[in-house]
Amino acid sequence: MKDYQYLVDEAYEAQKNAYTPYSHFKVGACCELKDGTFIHGCNIENAAYGSSMCAERNAVFQTYCRGYHKEDIVALAIVGDGPTLISPCGSCRQVLGELLDPETPIILGARDRYEVTNIKELLPRTFTSEDM
Repeated sequence: MKDYQYLVDEAYEAQKNAYTPYSHFKVGACCELKDGTFIHGCNIENAAYGSSMCAERNAVFQTYCRGYHKEDIVALAIVGDGPTLISPCGSCRQVLGELLDPETPIILGARDRYEVTNIKELLPRTFTSEDM
């Protein structure tokens, strides 16, 4: 199995920029691209909670904003400071289901370990444009 510790470390770098005045729960994410680029994302909270944005969506949206697409993404790492591995919320899973290849490795990280999964495992029967 591939060692993704370098990508988990990149996600922890991204976490440093999180804006979390309400939950104080900082999350970081990092997309690794085929050309060697790393694109960071972090969670950004807002007093109007629905206007907040998760780290993994920020990383993937920034990837697309820079002209990359799902075929350019090698892997995505997501980390937090809690005692367990962090996992994407339902909204993030839906977004990742459309914007990542179903087999793209998604690394769920914690300080002392990580687990590799993908969106097929995290969100079986994803609703996509093919369902419309």
